[in-house]
Amino acid sequence: MRMRWRLIPLLLGLALLPEPARAIDLKDMILDPGHLAPTENSVAVHPGDMAPDFTLPGLLLLPGANRAEQRTFRLSEYRGQKNVVLSFVPAAFTPVCSDQWPGYQLAQEIFEEADAVILGISVDNLPSLNAWVTEMHGLWFPVLSDFWPHGAVAKAYGLLRANGTAERAIIIIDKQGVVRYAEITDINTRPDLGHIAAALGKLGGPKAR
Repeated sequence: MRMRWRLIPLLLGLALLPEPARAIDLKDMILDPGHLAPTENSVAVHPGDMAPDFTLPGLLLLPGANRAEQRTFRLSEYRGQKNVVLSFVPAAFTPVCSDQWPGYQLAQEIFEEADAVILGISVDNLPSLNAWVTEMHGLWFPVLSDFWPHGAVAKAYGLLRANGTAERAIIIIDKQGVVRYAEITDINTRPDLGHIAAALGKLGGPKAR
């Protein structure tokens, strides 16, 4: 009998415990900023220009990896080795951006056939980008932080918005470091993958060095 009385407070305590939290998915972490002005700037680089070089901290978290590799990335390190697609996005954990980069995950073959690497660039800091890419379950390309000096690379390419975010833009650079394609797209929609594929197709594949 005494044992039963001892169990009552325990049972009452268990009844008052909060329910276990459900697993959080990427879609639950997205902040929708609403409709934004499609563009604010004009791109500062054009086909035929040498691409402004830059050095940024970044990370590479491959699908299935337990943790990201962190290192410094320099645009000119790809000179003579790879065509480069710079994918500027406005901000982590926003709807369009969180669809755009995983979409390139599915289109990896298009970039590889053009002997091209993507460098994803955001003005977010590395911890935020690490959390975001982790929620995406990794990407095959590195993600770079243009956080400090804030938006310096975006500004050099004419892409820094007044609110400190970047335009949504695609810059394609050939193996000689020359800009071959540069477009600011509507910040509210994903860039047309067909346009990117067509521009890459003009660069040739691995033998076009």
